[in-house]
This record gives sequence, C-alpha cells and structure tokens, in this order.
Amino acid sequence: MPTAVITQPDSRVHLRSERLEVFGRAEGSQRDELLREIPLHDLDRLILAESVQITSAALGALFRAAIPVNFLAWNGQFLGGFLPATNQHGLARLRQYQRTLDPAFALQMAGRIVTAKLYNQRRVLQRLAANRTTSEPSVPSEASAPSPIQAALTWLDSLFASIRASTSLDELRGYEGAATARYFQAWATFLPPEFPFERRSTRPPLNPVNACISFGATLLYSEAVAFLHAHGLDPALGLLHTTENGRWSLALDLIEPFRPVLIEALALDFFSHQILNAGHFEPREGGIYLNQDGRRKFFLQYERRMERQFLSESVGHRTTLRQQLEAQATMYKAALDDPATFEPFLMN
Repeated sequence: MPTAVITQPDSRVHLRSERLEVFGRAEGSQRDELLREIPLHDLDRLILAESVQITSAALGALFRAAIPVNFLAWNGQFLGGFLPATNQHGLARLRQYQRTLDPAFALQMAGRIVTAKLYNQRRVLQRLAANRTTSEPSVPSEASAPSPIQAALTWLDSLFASIRASTSLDELRGYEGAATARYFQAWATFLPPEFPFERRSTRPPLNPVNACISFGATLLYSEAVAFLHAHGLDPALGLLHTTENGRWSLALDLIEPFRPVLIEALALDFFSHQILNAGHFEPREGGIYLNQDGRRKFFLQYERRMERQFLSESVGHRTTLRQQLEAQATMYKAALDDPATFEPFLMN
C-alpha cells in the first residue's frame, strides 16, 4: 500500500502500536467504528481530506518512518503537508539559489522540460490516433488531405527546432503555451460527445473533464513538492514557472512532462471507459468538481497508474511513474553541479 487516501468526512486517525487505525461512521450501520487498519511498514505516503483528524502520536510515528502527509481541500486543492524535520541539504539549497538566478542554466533546464512535454504530447496523440485507426473501419480518403490529428502532429513536430533555438524563458513559455493549446484541441476529439472539452479552465474548472485534469494535476503536484523537500531542494524556485509567493514553482516545472502521460491519459480513460459519469460530479462555488464517490474512484485509478510497472526505453529498466517522478528531483539536484545529468521524463 504505497499510498493511503482517507477522505471520509469527520473520520479520525489514531496510532496503535505499529499501525494506524481509522475510525468513522460506517456506511451500513451508521455507527462509529473502526474502518481500517494500516500497518506503517506498508505505507509510503498518506493523503488526508481537511475534515479528517489525526492524532499527534500518529503524526510522530509517521515522521519517524519518513512518511509524508498531505492535506487536500474538498475541491482537491493542495493545502500543505508534513515532512520529517531533517536538515542535511543546506549547501545544496545554496547552490540551487545560485543556479536559479543563472539565465543560461534556467534556459537550458526549462528548454529540456518543454521539449520533453512536447514529445510526450505527440506520443499520446500518436497512440490515440493509432488505436482509433485500428478500431474503426477504413474509409476512402484523399492522400492530399491529412486528418486533423495528423495535421496537429505535424504542427507540433515543427516546434522542436524553435524550442531549441529559444533565447529566453518568455520565448519558451510562448511555445509551450501554443503547443499545449493545439494539443488539447486534438486530444479533445477523442472524448465521448457527452463530455465536451473546449478549453482548459482551472479556477474554477467549468466541466467534468477540466475537473478531472485539475484534480489529477493537484495530486501529482503535491507528490512532486514532497519529493523535492525530501531531497533537500526548495520547491518554490521555478524556471519555466516563475518564482512567486503562494506556489511551488519548481514542482510545477517538473510535473509538466508527466501531464500528458498521466493526467490527460487518465481523464480520457475515465470518460471513454465510463468509469466516471455525470453522477460523479457536483456544481459548487461556480465550478464543477468531483464529488465524494468520484474522488474515491479517481484516487484508485491514479494510484494504480502511478504504481504500474513498465519497461522504460529511456532509462533502460522496469520502473513506475512514481519512481520516475522522484527521479526528477534527484536528477535536478545533481544537475545543479552537472546540467547534463538532468533528463526529463519521456514516455515510450
């Protein structure tokens, strides 16, 4: 059980010997009782809804076991977390501050991130198009008229040279924004017609597809923040995302290549395979959000995807998306001294 997610309102987490006990109201009996026991040795991280209570003894045991704890709001917003109190990385952070202010280093790292994201966006569209071609009967078409997906792939492919030639972070951000807009335009054509997607909307998400993308991105972001802290880096010091108060910009940078592979792929599966339907969403505060049952289903599929092993062609061995996410933190830390060691995640 790498990740335990506890979202039932007003449930309570206690420590009993070497395990966590979760108490709350049982759905069947509607009585307060023990819902779950979680051995600490089986746990890598804990995610709690803001309405869940946890004792100081339980937190202390989690700290000693180096298990991070993240709190999420009802809408999936990452509120914050707890990490063990270690301080072994002062020199690394000093080096990170110096490197972040180095324009050449920032442009080089950000360029690799944008290139990897663009590559992964193209691979996602290629796979979707290939699956559609094999599942649908062939129809006559003129060779001189490429499909909209092929046109998008050609256009995206043309950006690689421009990204390599970029001379500023603002120029890179412009290419990344244009690529993502064109990618989403093509990606949306694979959604079922009952779940349309015209554009990204975040605060608030305005439809179920945006709700899933935003919720998944929040989970991935919170994990990246924890990994960066654990490896002694300051998650606030961004490159592609400018350093600003109120957000962990480096975490936003490092998750960019994972978005097409994990977040958008998950969202498409949810609707294409009818894992989620209209009943799993609710209107709230001017937006559309996953309800309690929808979040439960989302967490289950997210965790399965993060822990699923695959043979990575880029790293040359079996791995998981979660292991690759943590590897981004370790490689970025090494790149502070040797930029060549940083290789953003690439899908097969």
